[in-house]
Amino acid sequence: MNAVSSTERDRPEERPPGRERTGQLRRATLASSVGSALEYYDFALYGLASALIFSRLFFPSLDPATGLISSFAVYGVGFLARPLGGLFFGVMGDRIGRKAVLVVTILLMGGSSTLIGALPTYEQAGLLAPCLLVLMRLAQGFGAGAEQAGATVLMSEVAPARRRGFFAALPFIGIQGGTLLAAVVFAGLGALPEETLLGWAWRVPFLSSVVLIVVAVYIRARLRETPAFAELAARDEVARQPLRELFTRSGRLVLQGVGLRMAENGGSYLFQGLAVAYATGTVAQDPWVGSLAVAVGSLIGLVSVPLTGALSDRVGRVPVYRAGALILAAGAVPAWWLLSLGIPAVTIAVIALGIGVAVNTMLGPQCALLPRLFGNRSRYLGVAMSREVSAVLAGGLAGVVGASLIKAFDGSWIPLAAYTLLLALITLATTFRVPETRGRDLTVLDDARAASAPTAEAAPRTQPTDTP
Repeated sequence: MNAVSSTERDRPEERPPGRERTGQLRRATLASSVGSALEYYDFALYGLASALIFSRLFFPSLDPATGLISSFAVYGVGFLARPLGGLFFGVMGDRIGRKAVLVVTILLMGGSSTLIGALPTYEQAGLLAPCLLVLMRLAQGFGAGAEQAGATVLMSEVAPARRRGFFAALPFIGIQGGTLLAAVVFAGLGALPEETLLGWAWRVPFLSSVVLIVVAVYIRARLRETPAFAELAARDEVARQPLRELFTRSGRLVLQGVGLRMAENGGSYLFQGLAVAYATGTVAQDPWVGSLAVAVGSLIGLVSVPLTGALSDRVGRVPVYRAGALILAAGAVPAWWLLSLGIPAVTIAVIALGIGVAVNTMLGPQCALLPRLFGNRSRYLGVAMSREVSAVLAGGLAGVVGASLIKAFDGSWIPLAAYTLLLALITLATTFRVPETRGRDLTVLDDARAASAPTAEAAPRTQPTDTP
């Protein structure tokens, strides 16, 4: 076959006629952004509910500290299902295409979140209530397991080549929008009388997810398949066994993708969930403080995410990502010490900057970085497994580990700072191992490690052999 340069360029397959390409880019951006907004609205909503009210609704017989651990444990259950969802839908995404999978995942994820709002509480149904909550969280996590990976791959494969960092970061604005919406909703709920909040008002934010589902499905149904996958199908190069191919050829890159996400994903849930619980329960601040802090952090993210994505187009994905890990590492100790002071304005500033600056400096270039680590045949699965294994190890455990540290060390901030620092250092070390992906051609079949070899500039489009 003809040689293909690893230098990124606008291939003919990536250049539909101007109006058609603009429409495709617009629809892909909307589809990814709405899905991201729904996913993070759901997860931020559940995280805030876990921190503030779910222990009383579903675990009222436990003492407050144990109830908080149980509430975050159910929160973590959703993350256990994410790798399974990423595995299942990742394989489907590499075999049948990106579009169909994105429609299914949004229905499963959003539908489960909506049904949480209809669940009975412990007072109404006893042990059945937390069991149903666990079931909904499993279904929600299974759908979410490939949702963000799909949005990441979709935008990376549709965005213009020379501005891919900027455009690929735009769907992550949906993350900020969803998180902001959840925080605003809970800030408003916090002003209601406790009897009203625990009676019916907590259900409204979950039930309202159905609006985002309808919008997302409508937009995604009108999507075209991405140019990179369309070329695979046209050349009859679609992998029949993407899972085997991924772990025999790119297993090291999956581990590197996991390492990259430890600080970003773990830091996100530490500041959005655990820091709010710490400020409210341990330091005894008003519930609105944590919700407002998350909202301000999301507002900062509306600027910092596309800004760092655009910066990665100029200086590279890895240097920008490394800067975010350094910011989180440098701020871990002072951040938790400041939170322990119990000053509302300081708490708002710390959580907002943790989310808006430290975490989002990594989030901005991530959408352009991760997909290019993997070759075209197993890209969806590679991104999904990198994201979702890390979601369990970082995001899923953050609340449980953090709440356990609070109880074990009698509310001390020092173990929480050490835990945050550990996550940051894992990611920081990984950035010195992961290859730079700016400039890679998305249609190349080899992964970034292979393509970055000295002879890659003239490397052929190798087609791995599938075993029936």
